[in-house]
Amino acid sequence: MLSPGFPHEQAYFTRALARTGARVIGVGDQPPQLLPPEARESLAHYEHVSLGDEAAVLAALEGLSRHTRIDQVECLWEPYVVLAATIREHLGLPGMTVAQALPFRDKEAMKQVLDAAGIRTPRHAAVSDVHGAWEAAERIGYPLIVKPIDGAGSADTYRVDSAQELAQVLTMVRHVATLSVEEFIDGEEFTHDTVCGEGDILFENISWYRPRPLQGRSHEWISPMTIALRDIEDERLAGGRAMGKDVLKALGFRTGFTHMEWYLKGDGEVVFGEIGARPPGARTVEVMNYALDGDLYTTWAQAVVTGTSAPMKQQYNAVSIFKRAQGAGRITRIEGLEQLVAQFRPSICVVDLLPVGARRRDWRATLLSDGVVILRDPDLDRLVAISDRFAQDLQLYAG
Repeated sequence: MLSPGFPHEQAYFTRALARTGARVIGVGDQPPQLLPPEARESLAHYEHVSLGDEAAVLAALEGLSRHTRIDQVECLWEPYVVLAATIREHLGLPGMTVAQALPFRDKEAMKQVLDAAGIRTPRHAAVSDVHGAWEAAERIGYPLIVKPIDGAGSADTYRVDSAQELAQVLTMVRHVATLSVEEFIDGEEFTHDTVCGEGDILFENISWYRPRPLQGRSHEWISPMTIALRDIEDERLAGGRAMGKDVLKALGFRTGFTHMEWYLKGDGEVVFGEIGARPPGARTVEVMNYALDGDLYTTWAQAVVTGTSAPMKQQYNAVSIFKRAQGAGRITRIEGLEQLVAQFRPSICVVDLLPVGARRRDWRATLLSDGVVILRDPDLDRLVAISDRFAQDLQLYAG
C-alpha cells in the first residue's frame, strides 16, 4: 500500500485491507511515528522511503521481495498512481499498467482517449508556454477553464472570460509546467464514483456539488457542499451514469476506486469533466458511508483482494458543508451552532470545527477550510433546506 497513512483517510483503507486477511506492507514518506494508528497497527511492515524518488522505492521493494512474496500494489493517492503502476511492471505483478495509469493523471491524454471513444469532452488543448495558451484560447474561444494537466481538485484552476483575464491568469500559473486549456461548460456539476472488481461495477455513487467547485474556491464567503444522492437512478442523472460506465470501459479500468466529475447542461447534454483512479477526497467517502449506513473502505478492500463485495444501496442523502471563518488569524468565536444542533439534531452526523484559539486554515489551499458539518436525511429537499441553514446561520470568526 503506497502512502498508507497520508492523506489521513488512507489509513482507513489500509486497515480495511488488513481486515480482509491481507498481509499489508506500507511504503511511504511519512516517518513511522507519524502514521495514524489505524495504519500503523494494520501494517505487517513499513518501508520509510521518499515516494518522489522512484529508484529508491523500486530498490527498497526489490530488496523486500527477496524475503517475502508481494502479490499486489495498491495506491489511492493521486500523485503516485503512476508510481504504483511502475512498481507492478518492475516486479511483474498484475493490475493497472503505466500505459493505463497515465491517462488518469494526464488530463489531455485522458480526453484524447475518450474523444476516440466518442465520449463528449470539453474542447481542449495541452500547452506548455504562454504562446501555446494564447493559440488554444483563440481556437477554443471564451469562456475557458485553465488548470494543471495533472492536477487534483480545483487547485490552480481558473475560469477565464476574456483575453485580459487570460493574461492575468497566466502570470498566476507560471509555476505549472503543463496546462490544460479547455472549453468552459455551463451547467451543474456531479460526480460518478465507483468501486470495481475484475471489470464489474460493485458500487456506484453520484454526488452533487453545491455550488460548482470553481465557484466555491473563488468566493471566501461560500460554504461549499457535496451531496451524496440517495436516488442515483433518477432519470435526470441517467446520462452521467451511463457516461461513467463508458469512460471506465474506454480507459480499461478493472479494479479499485474511481472518482469522475461530469456536467449536466441546461439543455440536458452531459459532458465529461475528468476522472481519477482514486476515491473522492475532502471526506467524501465518509459522506458516502453516512448515505449508505455502510463501510466503503471494506467494500473497496474486498474488491481489490477478492474481486467481489456485498451489494450496498444508499439509504439517505448525505452532505458535507465546509465552513470558512470570517477574518484572519485565530478562531475567536463560533455562532449559531447550539441553535442549529437543537433544531436539527436527528440529521447531524458530524460537527468537526476548529476550536476557539486555533489558527484558521488557508481556504484557497484546502477545501477542508475551518471545519466541516456532515448531515443526512432521506428526503433531498429537506436536506438541502437544512444544509442552507447551516451555510447561513453557522458562522466562525477569526481575529
